[in-house]
Order: sequence, then C-alpha cells, then structure tokens
Amino acid sequence: MLVHSRAGKWATWAVFLLLFVPLFAVPLLVILAASFATHWSGAFPSGPTVERYAAAAGGDSLQALTTSLVTAVTASVLALTLGGWAALAAASLRTRGKRFLDALFILPVAVPSVVVGLAVLVAYSKPPVLLNGTRWIVILAHTVLVTAFAYQSVAAAVRRLDPMYEQAAAGLGASPARVLWRVRLPLLLPSLTSAAGLCFALSMGELSATMMLYPPDWTPLPVQIFAATDRGSLFTGAALAVVLMTTTLLVLAAVSRIRTRASYR
Repeated sequence: MLVHSRAGKWATWAVFLLLFVPLFAVPLLVILAASFATHWSGAFPSGPTVERYAAAAGGDSLQALTTSLVTAVTASVLALTLGGWAALAAASLRTRGKRFLDALFILPVAVPSVVVGLAVLVAYSKPPVLLNGTRWIVILAHTVLVTAFAYQSVAAAVRRLDPMYEQAAAGLGASPARVLWRVRLPLLLPSLTSAAGLCFALSMGELSATMMLYPPDWTPLPVQIFAATDRGSLFTGAALAVVLMTTTLLVLAAVSRIRTRASYR
C-alpha cells in the first residue's frame, strides 16, 4: 500500500470497505442466501432448502453447465492459439503492422457483444460456411470475443521479454523453431496461463451474443439462468448463478496454481 501513515492506512481501508461491501460483497451474499431459500419475507430469506442444488446436479442444469465448460475451454484454447500466435508474429513487424494487428484484435471488444453475435449470425447462416443451428457458431462467437484479451496479454508479455535469452540460444546453434519452443514459450507460460484463465472466465459468463446464437441442444448455463429469472424463478436462477460462479472460481484457482508453478520454473 502506498499510504505510509497509520491514519492514512486506516482511512484507505475504511474507504475500500465502504466501496467493496455494498458494491460487490452484498450482491453476492444476497444471491447466495437466495439460492438456499424457498421464499423471501422481510429482510432475510426463509425456508432454507438445498433442493435447487440437488436439481442443479442433474438434468438440464448439469447439461447446461457441461455445455458452458466445453464452450469456454474450447474458445479459450482457440483464442490462446490465435491470439498468442498473432502476438508473437506482431513482435517482428514494423510499427504499422503492429498497429494494424492491435486494431484488428481490439475491434471485437470495442463494440457491444450483441453486435458481434449478430455479425457471426449473419456471416455464417448461409453457404459456403453454414454454422447456424450448431454448437460451433456459439464457440466461434465466444472465440471472437475473448481472442482480443489473449492477444493483449501475450503481446504485453512479449514486449517485456529480455532478447538476451533468445540471442544466447541462437548463438549456441538453436534453430528458430527450437528457440520458440524451448525459450520463448516457457518464458511466456505465466502470461499464457493468465490469458487462458481470463478467456475462460469471460466465456463462462457471456450472455448477450450467446442469446442470439445458441441452438436448443446447446444451451449454456448463463442462458438458463436468464431464462429462469425471466419466468420468475428467482431462487432457481440464484442457485444456478452460485454453481456458475463456484465452477469458474475453482477453474481459475487451478489456473492460478499452474501459473505460480510456471513462474518459479
């Protein structure tokens, strides 16, 4: 913390708590409490139950969670591959080429995600590439939306790399491919894992573009949460939201552990 006086630290913590508790902690705690309630009378929920979590462990809810996981993992791998490769390629380009790639990859996050969803729907609803009505159009939209974050994360890490490692490897006779696989990528592994975690979390929570594209047999969990709350099943939606949040946090914790190990290699 940059505040050095004792009074300043207490004041900073007080302001932090005053902002954090009502803006972040309270809404999440309300969702958690609602997920265990049968009805809400007064200031607190009542009629505690775990039936909704039992229902979330099977049937359509479990299928929706599996769909979200498959979509997020696939989109993250594709985004990391495309964005990471583009970031590595951009490092060897001149200023204009770098600016062009930066603009190209930042475009999907510069417009609302619903616009990206509409663009994907229009582009892939007719031959020669017909994806409308399949799971692949959802995965493609998620990939487009999260690739920008993978590109920016890896590009920033590439700029911070010390070129002496690559020069030393090349001076010892390593080929460009060997330098890439044995020097650059291991040094970039912490940034790659961070980018993968960010892409996964963003994909797991994506709703706007997904609502325009998902087929009936490929319904991600955020869509099911929206459908439940839209028809008035607020407590069911709260339980599904807790499941989504917990699953995402567990995966991010695993990714963070991998990143920590990679940093000490």
